[in-house]
Amino acid sequence: MKFLFPILFLALAACSGKPEILIVKQFTLRDQETNKAGDPMIQNERLRRLHGAVSIEERKQRLGQYYTVLWNADADAKKVIVFSYRQASSGSRIKEMCRSLPIGEMQGKEEFTIIGDNYFDNGRVLAWKLDLTANGKTIASKRSYLWE
Repeated sequence: MKFLFPILFLALAACSGKPEILIVKQFTLRDQETNKAGDPMIQNERLRRLHGAVSIEERKQRLGQYYTVLWNADADAKKVIVFSYRQASSGSRIKEMCRSLPIGEMQGKEEFTIIGDNYFDNGRVLAWKLDLTANGKTIASKRSYLWE
């Protein structure tokens, strides 16, 4: 009984740690159908991505891959997120998208998209890597399984 409280304290302390610095959520929109049966969460995400696209061409331009990044970092630092990726038809060439994050904010959400003509001409993303830098120093990194 005397060991129960220290064990309980350690278990609670482990659960209340710092939030994860980088969280990546992926979603692929493959077709324009909105009334597919299945998981309601996926159906809702599909509807959200197609919202506002009226014509068939507008809906087609929304097809592709979406990467939503949730980040946590020091408020006073100059922060940049770099999304590096390889597409099916680009061979081994690595493409990059960069976003500067506002100074003074400790957390936020950024979205990287490979949709429309980019998706149809260059193919799907085969491998990706995300780096969060603060004042020029990498503080967090996430990568797909196939990234080298």
